[in-house]
Amino acid sequence: MDKYTEQRIKKLHPSVRNEVKNIIEECNKALTGKAKIRITQGLRTFKEQDDLYNIGRTKKGKKLTRAKGGQSIHNYGFAVDICLIIDNKQASWDTLKDWDNDQVADWFECVKIFAKFGWNWGGNWKNFKDLPHFEKKGYNDWRKLSKLKKDENDYVIL
Repeated sequence: MDKYTEQRIKKLHPSVRNEVKNIIEECNKALTGKAKIRITQGLRTFKEQDDLYNIGRTKKGKKLTRAKGGQSIHNYGFAVDICLIIDNKQASWDTLKDWDNDQVADWFECVKIFAKFGWNWGGNWKNFKDLPHFEKKGYNDWRKLSKLKKDENDYVIL
């Protein structure tokens, strides 16, 4: 597991940190070629979310999200975005490439592992596909999460 992924896991909601570590380790074990998984986004502040929301609206660029600050599961530490790192240097979001030549796209090997641990994949969404995105089932309703009290570290109390 690379240092960026480790840093991002440490900021996730404490209740999912170990599980995400296990998912990443299992993905990396399954990917026997030159690809390894990296978490590119984990916990995101409301301000960071608003900044992303404004792209394509009040800032130049293509719309990246439909969620304002507080409306993303990232804001509560129950979502991650991933990419594949090829040969420890090049990032790839190619969901079809089979870097380890086992007849299954590496991305989908990871999708299956996330699902096994109870995570929803943004690639299964009907209207707004978000291929790098995964969120924990049971903790993927921002309306419910936004009403929960927070602890001294600003994580929702489950």
